[in-house]
Amino acid sequence: MNYLKKSFNREKPNMPIIIIFLAALSLITILLATGLGPVSVKPGTTANILLSRIPGIGNSIPHTWEQLDQNIVLGLRLPRVCLGMVVGASLAVCGVTMQALVRNNLADPFILGVSSGAAAFATLGMLFGVFSFLGTYSLSISAFIGSAITIIFVYMISRVRGRINITQLLLSGVAISMIMDGVTSIIKLGAPNALGLHNAEFWMSGSLAGAKWAYLKLPFLVLVLCMAFLLLNNRGLNLLLLGDESAGALGINVRRLQKELVLVASMMAGVTIAVSGTIGFVGLMVPHFTRLLVGGDHKKVLPISALLGGILVVWVDVAARMLIAPEELPVGILTAVIGGPIFIWMLKKNSREKK
Repeated sequence: MNYLKKSFNREKPNMPIIIIFLAALSLITILLATGLGPVSVKPGTTANILLSRIPGIGNSIPHTWEQLDQNIVLGLRLPRVCLGMVVGASLAVCGVTMQALVRNNLADPFILGVSSGAAAFATLGMLFGVFSFLGTYSLSISAFIGSAITIIFVYMISRVRGRINITQLLLSGVAISMIMDGVTSIIKLGAPNALGLHNAEFWMSGSLAGAKWAYLKLPFLVLVLCMAFLLLNNRGLNLLLLGDESAGALGINVRRLQKELVLVASMMAGVTIAVSGTIGFVGLMVPHFTRLLVGGDHKKVLPISALLGGILVVWVDVAARMLIAPEELPVGILTAVIGGPIFIWMLKKNSREKK
């Protein structure tokens, strides 16, 4: 335990040990969370079911479980848990991206109106089928279009003499977010039926219910591509925190990198919101908590944030489906209720340590 505590040293973190520890914790989370719910499956049974699906060793696992357990684990819980890992990682990485872009640790995927734009377009598609011609990924694509349009508007408004004015970026983000929330309300008022409105409201509160394996492909692909881009540009993210002029003097094409970060953030936010609804606080809390553990270097912050974000969302989802079982609470509500006090405690603790 002491060795692990020394590894989580903000000044000199032992990254291999930290990543191995969090990766192991992620696997344990997947194993335990897959078995938890209104109908529980024992961890040993869950492990055997999962191992039986691995080529090469599956045939050596004795089949001692019931078909119902297998259906629950493979058909219902595992895709939901995996989706939770991807959604949590995407929201956390998106938060890191936003905070580097605006040079403010209080920024998250919602502060620039990205989530509001995605929710407006997705709600339009859900209630009126406007984007049904896009096929299987109509919801994901419509949410991405909404987030992209919103962040492009914010980006255009915030440009002053060819450069992004950070204050204007934040203010325009809040204004566009309010406009999009108003548009969403108008769309909901015109809902053709009560059931569709209820489903849209529950979705906008954030939920992983109804997760399917097909929902994982696009968010996972976007996460991998965006994560690879951000890791390759970790130096640029670090230098952006020094200001546009300093970053430019050190060889960074600031305007191009800012445009790329806008695209990356809108892609991750749009695709993630499409499959999970609006789950707040993850993109704000996880990057801040990560910096308390490993410092501010984005080469370290990005992978740790992804792992912590995934673990957090999965366990909050477990609580959401068990607290008032067999009914479910929206995950987004729980992340706010649980995350808010924890975040305040971390801020107070950090401020006391600096005194």
